[in-house]
Amino acid sequence: MNWHVRDLRVRVASCPPIVLSVLVAALLCLIPWSGTAVAHGSVVDPASRNYGCWLRWGSDFQNPAMADEDPMCWQAWQDNPNAMWNWNGLYRDGSAGDFEAVIPDGQLCSGGRTEGGRYNSMDTVGAWRTTDVDNDFTVQLYDQASHGADYFLVYVTRQGFDPTTQPLTWDDLELVATTGSYGPSQNYSIPVSTSGYSGRHVVYTVWQASHMDQTYFLCSDVNFG
Repeated sequence: MNWHVRDLRVRVASCPPIVLSVLVAALLCLIPWSGTAVAHGSVVDPASRNYGCWLRWGSDFQNPAMADEDPMCWQAWQDNPNAMWNWNGLYRDGSAGDFEAVIPDGQLCSGGRTEGGRYNSMDTVGAWRTTDVDNDFTVQLYDQASHGADYFLVYVTRQGFDPTTQPLTWDDLELVATTGSYGPSQNYSIPVSTSGYSGRHVVYTVWQASHMDQTYFLCSDVNFG
């Protein structure tokens, strides 16, 4: 059983009836994709948008305090909770390496996965919660199914781009790291060395999995000190 599903079920026993009904509904929503979507992954540090929302609020996703404390996650939970429950399934099949052709500007953080509206909220412009990083930092990615990687590409938004007011486009990204292949594992570390960045940025990680033409597109919000 997926560990975060198991953890949610453990909490059910102590929930009041009205909360219990909501949690049961959430668990039922998990069942159809639990055999496939859980077997993927995401950037866990600096946390991708939907992984960060799930990490901070997955056990308390109805807390109205989220609206003030973490408003971008609040809008995401209200828009489609499955974007967070399915935090490890933000990928596209069959891109053939032509990413700019399959993902339109303004849809980079959803990977262009706008069908059904699951990941639309990841593209919402605003003050997403950031992770503090230095000029030299490491992208940590969790690969639950040990797919391996043909390569990783790591981009940082150009200095002067403001993710709180501007939608993300391909022209806003600067490539800062390119890797070779990684063998099957559950944890990957991608060292990144930059200079000249300060303040708020988006780190955009492209993970080309090795088991098939499956590519993950992951936005992490950071603050360069």
